[in-house]
Amino acid sequence: MTTTPRILDGIAIAGQIKAEVAVEVQALVARGITPGLAVILVGEVPASQIYVRSKVKTCGELGIFSEMLTPPESITTAEVLAVVAELNAREDIDGILIQLPLPKHVDTKLLLEAVSPEKDVDGFHPVNVGRLQSGQPGLAPCTPAGIMEILRRSDLPVAGLNAVVIGRSDIVGKPAAMMLLNASATVTICHSKTKDLGKISREADLLVAAIGRPGFVTAEMVKPGATIIDVGINRVTDAAEVEGFFPGHAERAATFAKRGSVVVGDVHPAAFALSGAYTPVPGGVGALTIAMLMQNTVTAAKLRRGISLEKK
Repeated sequence: MTTTPRILDGIAIAGQIKAEVAVEVQALVARGITPGLAVILVGEVPASQIYVRSKVKTCGELGIFSEMLTPPESITTAEVLAVVAELNAREDIDGILIQLPLPKHVDTKLLLEAVSPEKDVDGFHPVNVGRLQSGQPGLAPCTPAGIMEILRRSDLPVAGLNAVVIGRSDIVGKPAAMMLLNASATVTICHSKTKDLGKISREADLLVAAIGRPGFVTAEMVKPGATIIDVGINRVTDAAEVEGFFPGHAERAATFAKRGSVVVGDVHPAAFALSGAYTPVPGGVGALTIAMLMQNTVTAAKLRRGISLEKK
C-alpha cells in the first residue's frame, strides 16, 4: 500500500511567520521601539542585489526600519570594519547583515566576527554559535531555524527520530544538526568524505539534504516514509540533465525553454515519491530564510532591551 507524500508548503509557513512578526513589530512600535535592520551589500552582484531588495521590501511590509549600505567593490576590509563599527554603535539598528559573498580581497571571517553578537541576525558570530550549542536564547542561522519551523508548524515531532544531515557547512549543516540534537533527535552528519553514505541515509527517519549538488540524494538513498528536507537550490542549465530530473514534465520543460535553466534541489525529484513528507524546490526551505531574518531582527530588538521573547 502506497500513500501520497505530504508536501510541506514553505511559502504558506513563511506567510504565517511574517504575519506574526508584523504583530510583534506593532507591539514594539506601541512602546516607542521600531526594530531596525542594516544590510551591507558590497559591489555589483546581481543575485545578491535581488536578494537584498527582497529583504528590504519585506522589512517595509512588516514595519521594520531598514537601511541598505552599498559600498563599492574596491572597498577595503578596514573600511568595511569601520562601517560595521558605526552600525554596532547605533541605537536604531538592531540587526546587521553582511550580504555574502564578499569580494575576494575582503576578509569575510574578520567582518562577520566584527558584528556585535547582539546584532548578528545571521547567527554566524562565534558567540551565537556557542549559545546555540549550549541551548541558550540567541540569534540562530536563518535557514536551519526555518527548517525547525517547518517541522514544528507541520506537526512533525523530532524527538527520538534518527536524523541524518548531509552537508557540514557552518551556515546550514552544522547548525541544523545542533538544532535537531537540541530537539532530542539522534543526529548523524554526513559529508563528501563519508563512507557508504547511502547506507546511513537509508536509516534516516528525517533526512536533511544541504550539500549543494543537484539531485545528489537518489531514491535508493531514502528510507520509505521518511521526512525529507531539501535545502538545495541549484540551477541546471543542461537540457539532458533537466529531462533526467523531470522526464516528461511539461511545466519544467516550459520553464527551461523560457529561462534556459530550472531549479533543482539536492534531492532527486524521483526520491520524493518514497517519502512521507517533503519540502519542494522551489517553495520549500528557501521561502523561510527571509521570514526568519525578520524574526531574528525582532528577537534582537527585544533581547537588546530586555523584553521577554514569550509570545502572548
